[in-house]
Amino acid sequence: MSLKKETPSDQQLHLAALQGNLEQLKLTLDSGKVHVDCKDKEGTTPLILAAANNHLECVTELLDQGADPNARRLTGTCALFFASQGGFLDVVKILLEYSANVDLASFDGGTPLFVACQCNHQDVVSELLARGADIHAQMIDGATPLFITAQNGHAELLKFLLSKGADPKMKRKDLASPLWIAAQMGHTAVVKELLTAGAEVDAAREDGATPLFKACHKGHLDTISELLKHKPNIGVLNNGETVLHAAALFGHLKAVRLLLQSGIKADTKNAEGQTAGELAEEAGFDYIATFISNFTQELQGIEKQRSEADE
Repeated sequence: MSLKKETPSDQQLHLAALQGNLEQLKLTLDSGKVHVDCKDKEGTTPLILAAANNHLECVTELLDQGADPNARRLTGTCALFFASQGGFLDVVKILLEYSANVDLASFDGGTPLFVACQCNHQDVVSELLARGADIHAQMIDGATPLFITAQNGHAELLKFLLSKGADPKMKRKDLASPLWIAAQMGHTAVVKELLTAGAEVDAAREDGATPLFKACHKGHLDTISELLKHKPNIGVLNNGETVLHAAALFGHLKAVRLLLQSGIKADTKNAEGQTAGELAEEAGFDYIATFISNFTQELQGIEKQRSEADE
């Protein structure tokens, strides 16, 4: 019997697994005309189909009849990967009981833990970790389960991972940290948890952009406010810009106001010799340039009054 899906019986077994038709699945297997791990052109086995669709009885029957719990599709994904992605805890447990490899990764490096974190299935994450899943595993690009969790804004799950020893300072290959990606996405609750856990507020990506720079670039006000509490670098960064330049260049007036009110200097020049106001004007955001100019004049007026009062 072939492992490849070529016969009507193979097709029948795949359909039964897909639909969760236990009676038809048993009849097809008992016919002796089909291999329990027959595959389609993408390498999908009946077990993978049953697991991906939360058909626990079919999963159990296939495993009892010898299905390989570690069979992989052409992408490297397996039954445990799809069960974890779907949040199907009972399926995850039975697969692990039948010796599924808890860290069997797809060819891009994604393990079952990664997709459980991506989809915010904390009960599955807890089960996988209890069964020995590597909390520090990295995908081909260097992303960790914590990074994926931060990227998707799952604050409670992120807090759980940190309590289990996840490292908030582990970075992707491009040096982007979990804090960096959370700031870019505007996930303020995640940013707060990471900073509390000791994440470096100025940890920059390889292009020199810091978490605050990305939050200003995107105009995420709450995230900017949270980052400012931790005394980030507000001068010229390694990318040649300041965070004020980032907010001004993309027309984020409220972010510009918040930064100026926080004491950031408006006359600081970037690597090209331009102030944030000049950059905004060049980009077509005249109202930003005007606001910065007016704010600066008002501030100078207040400082002059204070100076005269002190005299």
